Amino acid sequence: MRRVAKWLVIAAVALVLLLGAVALALAQWTGSADFRERIAREATAALGVPVRLTDVSVDLWPVPAVALSGVAAQSTPAITLGRVEARPVWSALLQGRLEVATLVLRQSVLPQAALAAIAGALQKKEQTMTTGSGPGAQNTSKTRFEMAWLPRRAVLEDVTWINARGRATTVDAEATLAPDGWPQAATLQVRKGGWQGARVVLARLDPAAEGTAAGGRSGQAAGATPHAWSVKVAVGGGTVQGRITVKPGAGQAGAAADTLLDGALDTRDVDVAALTAPGRTLSGRLDASTTLNARVRDLGAVGDALQTQTRFTVRNAVVHGVDLARAVSTVGLSRGGETALDALAGQVNTRGQTIQLTNLVASSGVLAATGQVTVAPSRALSGRVNVDLTRGASRGVVSVPLAVGGTLDAPEVTLTRGALLGAAIGTAVMPGAGTAAGASIGDRLGQGLKGLFGK
Repeated sequence: MRRVAKWLVIAAVALVLLLGAVALALAQWTGSADFRERIAREATAALGVPVRLTDVSVDLWPVPAVALSGVAAQSTPAITLGRVEARPVWSALLQGRLEVATLVLRQSVLPQAALAAIAGALQKKEQTMTTGSGPGAQNTSKTRFEMAWLPRRAVLEDVTWINARGRATTVDAEATLAPDGWPQAATLQVRKGGWQGARVVLARLDPAAEGTAAGGRSGQAAGATPHAWSVKVAVGGGTVQGRITVKPGAGQAGAAADTLLDGALDTRDVDVAALTAPGRTLSGRLDASTTLNARVRDLGAVGDALQTQTRFTVRNAVVHGVDLARAVSTVGLSRGGETALDALAGQVNTRGQTIQLTNLVASSGVLAATGQVTVAPSRALSGRVNVDLTRGASRGVVSVPLAVGGTLDAPEVTLTRGALLGAAIGTAVMPGAGTAAGASIGDRLGQGLKGLFGK
């Protein structure tokens, strides 16, 4: 018995030494300049932009992983990855298959413009490779797709996203995939930038239950099982809660079909300033109900195809950058200042990056306003606001139509062109009160004679 135990100990020690020697040799090989250059060449060929990295290592603690450090894709602008760790599924690796159990990304900067450019180039490359007749091209595409892999779990630490307008948002996040490849759960914490301090929690709902519930919905193709998630966001001292459903297209004979996305969100007691930071166009407590939908052939195009409809109210609202009362009293251009409101309500419709505010109703002790405003993708404002200002018990109500312009960051209001003429005539006839009255009449005249006075 002692002899057996002795040989078992010797075998265990030999195995540990062997594994240690293999790990050491592997670390030396992966850490060599030749290996780094080979990885860089492969990444450059795959992405179509020069890729450089400073270090490749094999870590055994706390869990075995392959790590790349100092990765930089020399796109415009550059993509930088401080550290990327890939932890494989060892059971699959022993069978000759590469599956990633966990992918960790740390201290990285991901510009939207650069990622979009690389994705477009890869898509064109894929289309070129699959161009041709017969089943061969289709099989090539299918094989390439089957060879692609996604991590079962992804972790982001101190990762900065730079949007198309150059604004940076830094997050920590974690997500897991279900066996069918769809997200199972995800959490995201915003550390810096827009929505700073917000926490997002995504949880998948029962696919079987969703398939039964969707059976009676109109407009959805039969045979495609929907996937649904609950969404909860804590931001600005309030919450945004709801659900999002995605129904993949059910094409025939391998043909592509549209994917349907819809959802509903309920916003309660959120500080609007927390949603618009670092800008401060509006502040107050927001309550809203939102529905959203999109029909896309490629999920990457959801941002451009997404349409939303929101009915909202803002309590104790303050519009920053515009003083409506001063604009009315001076019957002229107003930049700067602010307008305090007891309540602000209306409807917001979006399509892609275009935003339209309609049925706007605002009120305070001496001011009431109605109108509609459109926000272009460039953040430029356009629209009209009709403002009624109470001048006191003896002086009645002054009503002046204003044109909205400028940008979200620097809004401005001024008289419409027709109202400018009416204000000038009113001032000549009856200085003071006649100015505002003439502005209102001139605006109505201008609406009827747009060819003369312009829009």
